[in-house]
Amino acid sequence: MKSGTKSSIGLKLYVFIIVTVLAVGIGTAFLAYRINANQIDRYYKDVALDTAVNFASMLDVDYIARLREAAESDEFQALRDKAEKEDNEQLIEDYLVEHDLWEGYVKTRNALQNYLDNMESMKYLYIVAIGDKDALYDMYLLDDYDNPLYETGYYEEREVELRGVLDARNPGDPMISTGDWGWLCSAYAPVYDSDKNLVCNVGCDFEMNEVMAERHRALLYIILAAIALTCIVLAIAVVFINRIVIRRVNRLSAEMNKFRPAVNAGYEEAGVVQLESGGNDEITRLYEGIHSMQISIIDYLSDVDVLQRDVLRAAEDIRDRDERIGQITQEAYKDSLTGVGSKAAYVKKSDELDELINSGEHDLAIVMVDLNDLKMINDKHGHRNGDMYIKGSCRMICEAFKHSPVYRIGGDEFVVILQGQDYENRHDIIEQIRADFDRTYSDTNAEPWERYAASIGMAELASDDMSLDLVFKRADRSMYEDKQRFKEKHGSYR
Repeated sequence: MKSGTKSSIGLKLYVFIIVTVLAVGIGTAFLAYRINANQIDRYYKDVALDTAVNFASMLDVDYIARLREAAESDEFQALRDKAEKEDNEQLIEDYLVEHDLWEGYVKTRNALQNYLDNMESMKYLYIVAIGDKDALYDMYLLDDYDNPLYETGYYEEREVELRGVLDARNPGDPMISTGDWGWLCSAYAPVYDSDKNLVCNVGCDFEMNEVMAERHRALLYIILAAIALTCIVLAIAVVFINRIVIRRVNRLSAEMNKFRPAVNAGYEEAGVVQLESGGNDEITRLYEGIHSMQISIIDYLSDVDVLQRDVLRAAEDIRDRDERIGQITQEAYKDSLTGVGSKAAYVKKSDELDELINSGEHDLAIVMVDLNDLKMINDKHGHRNGDMYIKGSCRMICEAFKHSPVYRIGGDEFVVILQGQDYENRHDIIEQIRADFDRTYSDTNAEPWERYAASIGMAELASDDMSLDLVFKRADRSMYEDKQRFKEKHGSYR
């Protein structure tokens, strides 16, 4: 009877609740996710298309037509190939000057670059001569300052996802795609002359990498939340069903096995008590038919309640222990003085990056920063001011490398791991932070512990590096060479 009750009532109810709550929760969450994702996609597509159309309206169409005609000529293409091979932009500039195209080129390129600089999240803006749907190549006429002049007139192979889709006269709706350049929202606006002849297209690409990464995280959070909600609802349902049906049936079954009727046995000896009916259902009528077993059932349930409290108390103790362990682990990975990553955090990050290096990841660099004259500050002005000197220097490092993790691996040593945007701008950032440290050091009106100075060295991951430690050692040598120059110029102490 006990086994049959669980399989026919309890198990079926549990399965029904799990399936229903999961279907409703995940379905609702996914619908909300798709609506939000579509709204974001529509926003970026509208902005990309409006940007392309707006910039297209600013172009001198007659000049662009002349530039395209010149770029398509065999003479220019031969010169362009030579300029690219020799990495000589002057050949293109001389050609454009000779054919009265240079002034318009500079004006148009300046306008494009200004537009690009003032549009947040826009990654590329360019003028391109797009072919028809069957074309395998498109010719780029004009691009931003990051591209050399000899890329004018460059025929680039069309990306696979755009083949059979992109057409010069009808570029279609903006599209979101991923390729060699990452996630991009791309839109194209055709440019016509006064006779309705197609001259070129203006292409606009907005970077979507962070948007897509955030979207994937949001989807994961939604799924986890749906699962968590299912667990909560299921737990409540289990308690409810167990209380109303399963437990009452189990109590009846258990006490039937314990009942020992005897001739002339007393009420207490037979284990017979009078229980409250608790309603007028089938289970209550069963209780009334075997009321001699109810005292034992109450005792049994009392033991179960004690056991449940012990289990809950033990579970609470386990949760408290896990929280304390998590807090200790988090503190171990954080430098207590500066708030940046600790040496333990850097070691953990190094192990992770070693796996990426072995898998072919090559776009990263290490920056070593060693504070100058910290010992002099501590000796002459006290360790409290020395701590202020460390925190102020760390603040400058963090402000310079906004998109990279910073670690304090020693008293006066910091390590920065450059990837992504900071890696791409690494040389400019290094030049800027050195200038900033020189400026603070040269401020003789400031307190000694506010005149921050540091030696900096950087090394990039080479193709034959097998671990991050090799890059670290090269960056460390570069830093000590910089420190030696500082000592030769300023001496060991100020």
